[in-house]
Amino acid sequence: MKIENSVVLVTGGNRGLGKALVDEALARNARKVYAAARDPKTVTNPDAIPLRLDVTDPESIAAAAREAGDVAVLINNAGVTANANLLTGDIGEIRSEFEINFYGPLYVTRAFAPIIVGNGGHLLNVLSVMSWLATGRSYSATKAAFWSMTNGLRLDLAPQGVGVTGLHVGYIDTDLAAHIDAPKISPEDVARQAIDGIENGAFEVLADEVTRKVKRGLSADPSALYPQLATE
Repeated sequence: MKIENSVVLVTGGNRGLGKALVDEALARNARKVYAAARDPKTVTNPDAIPLRLDVTDPESIAAAAREAGDVAVLINNAGVTANANLLTGDIGEIRSEFEINFYGPLYVTRAFAPIIVGNGGHLLNVLSVMSWLATGRSYSATKAAFWSMTNGLRLDLAPQGVGVTGLHVGYIDTDLAAHIDAPKISPEDVARQAIDGIENGAFEVLADEVTRKVKRGLSADPSALYPQLATE
């Protein structure tokens, strides 16, 4: 579907990749773009519509769905990185990360599904290369679960005329990754590829070479992705 003249909602639309997605949708002449955030005052694009939305609060989600009943394209971008060790990390911290990274987009999608179906829309879920590359930490577990959920939602929504795209990417050059010394891709580049994926009806968008390499590794020999486990 075309973004031009469409109505778009981006969760976590106030900074980082979310802000870049808002900017890209507006640059492609979306009729309206809701930039959703816990604190709508943090939305800086003057052409976006700030929308209060806490993905862990069902009442907040329901209120946002009532306010933004014209949405055609829903982008589930909001997320956190607690990255607790699965064996030794705090269980409460791990549960909280799943609440935001898995249940959050599920709650939002369930609330907006009737709306985007009625408007003949599209769903984009922001995943990660960590959907496929385990680290022994909670973040990769949440993204693997979110990937599986994305594939399930595609099966449910396709008969209702709604396409579902999963966006996979490694490190993005934002404040959240500022402390990481590794190759990074700009949020603007990722946003451009993501919106292209929506317009092309892509099942998946692999936004950088790291992600493409990992996906190729899964298709060939998954053990090659974990050289530290190799035996003589």
